[in-house]
Amino acid sequence: MRQVVAVSCFPAVLALALLSTQATAQPASGGPPAVGVVRVERQEITQSDEFVGRVQAVNRVALVARVTGFLEKRLFVEGTEVKKGDLLYMIEQPPFQAQVNAAKASIDEFEAQHRNAQVTLQRAQTLLSTPAGQQSSVDSALANERALAAQIAGAQAQLETAAINLSYTAIYAPIDGKITATQVTEGNVVSPTSGTLANIVSQDPIYVLFPVSVRAGLDLRNRYGSKGGLDAVVVKLRLPDGRIYGPEGKLDYVSPTISENTDTVTLRAVVPNPRILPPTDPVPRELFDGEFVTVLLEGVQPITVLAIPRAAVLSDQQGDYVYVVDAQNKAEVRRIQQGQSTPSTAVITNGLSQGELVISEGLQIVHEGETVSPGPATPGPPLDSRAGASGKPAAPAAGSSGARQ
Repeated sequence: MRQVVAVSCFPAVLALALLSTQATAQPASGGPPAVGVVRVERQEITQSDEFVGRVQAVNRVALVARVTGFLEKRLFVEGTEVKKGDLLYMIEQPPFQAQVNAAKASIDEFEAQHRNAQVTLQRAQTLLSTPAGQQSSVDSALANERALAAQIAGAQAQLETAAINLSYTAIYAPIDGKITATQVTEGNVVSPTSGTLANIVSQDPIYVLFPVSVRAGLDLRNRYGSKGGLDAVVVKLRLPDGRIYGPEGKLDYVSPTISENTDTVTLRAVVPNPRILPPTDPVPRELFDGEFVTVLLEGVQPITVLAIPRAAVLSDQQGDYVYVVDAQNKAEVRRIQQGQSTPSTAVITNGLSQGELVISEGLQIVHEGETVSPGPATPGPPLDSRAGASGKPAAPAAGSSGARQ
């Protein structure tokens, strides 16, 4: 009996011991939750707006034949850059050279006849002072001399026309630029109605055109109009692979009309497009005519704004807000308005004052009105000095802000 009682009591004693141990392991009720805070500070930023733009050549020339003849030579490498004055095509010259020679012969013939007419006129004028002279003879000789003089002028004009047509048999590059593939090969007859032989597009500098909504355009005008207008901004480009293009551009044109279909106005920038590889390389420059790029419109002079880490901003149906720690270390909800912001920096236009403490870490455990234990937030990346695009706040960083229920 003693053994049975002892064994049966052991589980109960073990359970009581375990409960006692668990009770001892439970922590006591803690103090205020610890949070990381940052101070609202002023900093200089560069305002930036992003738009989608298309690269466009400053000059574009379609090469066409100006006379009719057989195309004898093509003297360029397709797809390469040519210089103004380079000989590109040769059209057969003998027929046009023959026209020049015929025009010269006509001039010689008329000049010989004209000299004879001048002698006849002079003789008739001399005889007019004698009884044998007649006024009618003078008049006839004068008319013949004038007619031959006119024929000489006409023949000289024909010679000039023939010489011009002869010069058209050689087609030269009218501008510097890259030339396309030829559309007509040697041996074909070309004429002014044959269409384009090839195109030349200029390379440096180059235009970038981009549409801006009327609302964004008004904002840009209000922002930079008093600071120099077009000279108050600088244009940077982001290439399709994400790289920032090195040379900077300047705005030089604003369309005087607004598109009825898109309610946008077109802006144009001039951007350098220097050669980065030898001219023999198929792609010696960075920008291509017709290429899509992202246009970054940045202010030349930075502005001073209130800024906090983007991680401190929360959002709900009423808008954006932050938690501010007051003098009693209590968390207070503060509604804010953002200006141009980035994924890591929130620019505050209303709702906060310089020097206030804003909670940026531990937001998931904070409730309005409760006391917290503030401490310096973990140092993160430096606040961006470049504001976001088109006046719209950037998307919040993952896990840093969101709607709270």
